[in-house]
Amino acid sequence: MTKTTRDEDLPRCFSRGNRSKTYLSLALTLAFALTLASTRAQGVDRSGREVVDEVCASCHETGAEGAPKIGDRQAWSGRASQGLSSLTRHALEGVRRMPAHGGRSDLSDLEIARAVTDMVNRSGGNWAEPASPEDLATERSGEQVVSAQCVKCHREGVGGAPKIGDREAWVQRMKKGLGALAHSAIHGHGGMPRRGGQANLTDAEVRSAIVYMFNPAGALAKTSSSAVQPGADADTDPLHKSVGGIEIYLGFIPAQMLYALPKGSPERTMHGGIPKDPGNYHVNVSLYDTKSRAPIDDAQVRIQLKDPGLNFTTTQLERMAVGGGSYGNYTKPQPGTLYVITLRIERPGATQTAEAKFNYRFE
Repeated sequence: MTKTTRDEDLPRCFSRGNRSKTYLSLALTLAFALTLASTRAQGVDRSGREVVDEVCASCHETGAEGAPKIGDRQAWSGRASQGLSSLTRHALEGVRRMPAHGGRSDLSDLEIARAVTDMVNRSGGNWAEPASPEDLATERSGEQVVSAQCVKCHREGVGGAPKIGDREAWVQRMKKGLGALAHSAIHGHGGMPRRGGQANLTDAEVRSAIVYMFNPAGALAKTSSSAVQPGADADTDPLHKSVGGIEIYLGFIPAQMLYALPKGSPERTMHGGIPKDPGNYHVNVSLYDTKSRAPIDDAQVRIQLKDPGLNFTTTQLERMAVGGGSYGNYTKPQPGTLYVITLRIERPGATQTAEAKFNYRFE
């Protein structure tokens, strides 16, 4: 027996007068849902705002579980200083009480990065939302950062910026150590904006760019007096390595160049004073925690220089009076000799000694 449905048996929205509008509305809703599902199936990623509104806002709008609130400039400024790559990695891996992928495993890496960018921008930042997965490459080398941004001023010395490869100019600016110079670049100095005008640079990328501009020949690994030779580490910044959770930056400056520093500078008296005889170099090692990017000030650092004849010298580095995480001393290598340089780093509580090897030819 067929039952006839009367208008009074239907909800009001389905009454005969409203039925056609309701069907149209349902059809449009279904079409939108199918389109969205099709879009997701085809791998088209949502915008940062869409992801934030759907997922992130539940905690970041209210600050639940200690999440930084959207719009809180102070809460986001420190996080933004880590750069897009680092913040995205934290969100992907999970940090403190936030689960991996923000608790939504269906979100792509690109969507996570876009959401991070949106929240940073709504909290005082000015980042460009990544357009494709290629924009989420791992940490960029010093050469890549310099080529993309720093050359705009440092190639020609615009506004008094030290030129790339002008070691004397860079020594003047490194008088307080690499860490202090990087801090200045990160926060802006003189006519240079914060992070050189590229807001999504990580602290480590800024440091790599400085090392590259001080010694572009070595960073480019070209055949030159200070270049890495075949068989050495393939990193485009051969004076930078990451070992055992430690970011290591190695640098050498001819000792005589330190006499150009202003009188009274702590570098003039450190390690017993600048050696008077020619051929000495000041070695500087800067150490940072890979995850937190905090300077490491409690290490014991030794450097060994071994020549092709297997002769070697070992020197204990001393904590620098300026620049967090910096260690230094003087060494006197043979000019034109390719050395295998080994750094051994011991930290309180660590069960193993971190060891990093470099190839370097002194001029």
